[in-house]
Amino acid sequence: MDLGVTMFCTDRSMRPDDLAVAAEERGFGSLWVPEHTHIPTSRRTPAPAGEPLAEQYLRTLDPFVALTAAAAVTTQLRVGTGIALVAQREPIVTAKAVATLDLLSRGRFSFGIGFGWNVEELADHGVPKAERRAVVRERVLAMQRLWADDEAAFEGEHVRLSPSWAWPKPVQRPWPPVLLGGAAGPTLFAQIAEYADGWMPVGGSGLAGSLTELRRVWAEAGRDPAALQVVPFGTLPDEGKLAHYRELGCTGCILQLPSAAADEVYAALDEFARFLPQ
Repeated sequence: MDLGVTMFCTDRSMRPDDLAVAAEERGFGSLWVPEHTHIPTSRRTPAPAGEPLAEQYLRTLDPFVALTAAAAVTTQLRVGTGIALVAQREPIVTAKAVATLDLLSRGRFSFGIGFGWNVEELADHGVPKAERRAVVRERVLAMQRLWADDEAAFEGEHVRLSPSWAWPKPVQRPWPPVLLGGAAGPTLFAQIAEYADGWMPVGGSGLAGSLTELRRVWAEAGRDPAALQVVPFGTLPDEGKLAHYRELGCTGCILQLPSAAADEVYAALDEFARFLPQ
């Protein structure tokens, strides 16, 4: 089971390139960064982790710029969005950014995506909360055509792409892994089986039962059981928790670093490094 790390990269935290070097030196397999384009000051949507909303949400760096900096100073470390808010992203431009980052990192990018929780943030991007899942689905399907096809086209309710050429193509074929975040349930699992390569659950409560159901839906969709990636995200590790994830067949686990200055992050990396295989 691969162990990676995630941190809210901000204008006040440790730099993503310095973090990437430190993570690779210690033997972590991946680095993931989240995304928020902005936080409307109305604050009508409660924060998932409770109020007050942490300042790091207001200050996040652009994930693709941050991960490009991280990839440029490493050679083995995978880099990933954890998570990109696809409902808030124009799909043609995002497909280009993903393909370019995968090319420049020599095939080390993973596309962790989600639907978004902040209703006002979504609304500023022109997406009603009730439509966000359908919007994400079509945008990912359209991006996959741009990554895979020499002449790409897509026709949906939310995305329309006339026959088009778009290069570069990703190094990873037909596209980088698409990992979908969200709470367990039939709607999420159906979408994972349709267009994603795996699931990024937050928290391990009830995970054993959820994975049984996801694997059933995945198999019924004709997907290869060995290809399903399951990567618990934002974990504060202990030996029992990580052993449980391994027993469940999770393919990776992403450990939560503090969004902080370098000294505090180095200390957390050193603490987490004891969980790496020796």
